[in-house]
Amino acid sequence: MNPEERTKPRVGIPYRTRKEELTGDFSQIEKYVTAVNRAGGEPVVISLGRSSPELQHIARTLDAFLLSGSPADLEPSLFHAERHPQTATPDSDRERTDFALLEHAFSENKPVLAICYGIQSLNVFLGGSLVQDIPSEIGTKIEHEWEDDQAAPETFHPVWIEQGSQLAQIAGGGEARVNSSHHQSILDPGRNLRVVARAEDQVVEAVEWTGSAQWVVGVQWHPERMADKDALARDLFSTLIEAARKSAVQA
Repeated sequence: MNPEERTKPRVGIPYRTRKEELTGDFSQIEKYVTAVNRAGGEPVVISLGRSSPELQHIARTLDAFLLSGSPADLEPSLFHAERHPQTATPDSDRERTDFALLEHAFSENKPVLAICYGIQSLNVFLGGSLVQDIPSEIGTKIEHEWEDDQAAPETFHPVWIEQGSQLAQIAGGGEARVNSSHHQSILDPGRNLRVVARAEDQVVEAVEWTGSAQWVVGVQWHPERMADKDALARDLFSTLIEAARKSAVQA
């Protein structure tokens, strides 16, 4: 191992679902792994079957965390809501893993990039709530939901980014074109989360942590699918890696 490899920040990435992990389906989580590799980090895929002590142990060896998307939805009782008929089956192993990693990340000031399900998990962890089904609760004309296995082309839409935010600095401006693959979104932001991007229909598209100087950013879209061809997607991952390097030096 050369010195450059030894200094690569280690980024923990939880599996999307316990089912995908147990069946050996690596096709979706691999996109996150590839994006972290390209950005100069060392991806560490985290099993959803680990016990709490095991999660605490592995979290201490990591420099940053990337919360991946998921076909599951969070358990509505976690944000004091009744289940909507369109809410997908929760994955309690994923919820437990995300919350354990976030607990460690906030206690140790380690960077977090939360994507799609990840931004929702981050929000609920911090006491926020969710729109459980955008089509029926908001009635938007924007097509937010798209699945990888659909024959139709991937859908995109513009988002407007708040000036002065970290995301605006990364994007180089106040507007971006993003892909979309979700039917839930943030309703009430969790504590110390600032909404920094919305779609035209006011669906929350990004948040940032304001409770300290810790780098925590959540986006509702899927930059891992565009990291090889989109500057904002690529720069989100490279900024995560740079934040991880700075955090490790200060530790």
